Amino acid sequence: MEKIILEEKQGNPTFKVSLKNNSKKLYLESYGCQMNFSDSEIVASILDKNGYNTTRDLKESDLILINTCSIREKAEFTVRNRLKSFKKLKKQNPKLIVGILGCMAERMKESLLEEEKLVDLVVGPDAYRDLPTLLEEVEGGQKSVNVLLSREETYADISPVRLDSKGISGFISIMRGCDNMCSFCVVPFTRGRERSRSPLTIVAEAKDLYQKGYKEVILLGQNVDSYRWNINKKEEVIDQNIPSTNFSELLEKVALVAKDLRVRFSTSHPKDMTDDVVHVMKKHRNICNYIHLPVQSGSSKILQKMNRGYSKEWYLKRIKSIREIIPNCAISTDIITGFCDESDEDFQETLDLMKKVEFNFSYMFFYSERPKTLAERKFKDNVPLEIKKLRLQRVIDLQKEHSLKNNESSVGKIMEVLVEGPSKKSALEYCGRNDENYKVVFPKEDSKEGDYVNVLIERFTSATLIGKII
Repeated sequence: MEKIILEEKQGNPTFKVSLKNNSKKLYLESYGCQMNFSDSEIVASILDKNGYNTTRDLKESDLILINTCSIREKAEFTVRNRLKSFKKLKKQNPKLIVGILGCMAERMKESLLEEEKLVDLVVGPDAYRDLPTLLEEVEGGQKSVNVLLSREETYADISPVRLDSKGISGFISIMRGCDNMCSFCVVPFTRGRERSRSPLTIVAEAKDLYQKGYKEVILLGQNVDSYRWNINKKEEVIDQNIPSTNFSELLEKVALVAKDLRVRFSTSHPKDMTDDVVHVMKKHRNICNYIHLPVQSGSSKILQKMNRGYSKEWYLKRIKSIREIIPNCAISTDIITGFCDESDEDFQETLDLMKKVEFNFSYMFFYSERPKTLAERKFKDNVPLEIKKLRLQRVIDLQKEHSLKNNESSVGKIMEVLVEGPSKKSALEYCGRNDENYKVVFPKEDSKEGDYVNVLIERFTSATLIGKII
């Protein structure tokens, strides 16, 4: 690889990679979740073998690919505007191919191809192997589409082109798709049914990253806790001649790759996360003490309407169990305000749950109806937008209080931090993350990117811990 650049595009990390010994030029952008960025590494690998050299200059590109997210309306709006901005380039270069990948591609293929004519190529998450053939069709004057979902595709045999030039953290996709039909979520319709990768390929990928100098791996899945290899939904072994593996066992296998290789994972589903996983976390020092456990709402009535598979009381018991096993485990969550029929009382239940848990971090949104979902088909989106936004602001304000409280408790502590890169505010400072996923900023001194350093925390903001190397 020659050049790899990491940029911010409208608040979203955007990777652009330059690969050597290729003639055609590709411009690649990724939006949305970590799974999309992992998928972009797969796409880069496939196109690397088919003559594409990526560029950071849009004007010299032969192919523009946008890897998209469809989880919220705002994400689609951002991508649509981005695609419209390429029209001028198409006029200047009629041979330029513009394609859209990922979840939005699967959901909006007709609109993007025919109605608005924004793209030449539409490729769903399970069809990336078909990219070379689809590109040939476009070059022949056709519009090309493959959004077929698969029950088998995991891309396990493809070695991803690592798009992080720093070589510090690497994504490993352990499974694809989702079987949880949450009524608000479009993912099962855009990414298909759940299927897991062989643990042998996952461990091999972790070993390869470690040998290349990576210091951290992040195991990815829409619901990592439902990872199953050679086990069916009834917890029965399918083939007695093949070792079976669940998520806690996979997590331990990856942790044993190297004691100084940090291991993180995302995302967990509360109804599927077991104490076995937490005990494995406690057992291995290199598994980070951090769990992202999306609750979505604190109202059992709304959780049932969301088809989440648990109640408020059940979720709180899960939190209690985690903290009994690992008292210092950081826990983050997702919260949606204004879901269908959410009353003031339901919303107060969410605030009550937040006060009981005091999450370390939260990802907070107001509800936006997504086409094809159960909620869109059966429920009325009947909470006014103004109310959704007011409730969201109250959630944000409360989370800020909890974040400040949690961060204040860190003052005076010494934390091991993995140096990720320069601070945004000062070239004299580095930033990195500790075991609990806190962002930590400190003067560089003699440290370098990829080092583990011990930092004494001296002060804080609601989002950052600030200290010095000792």
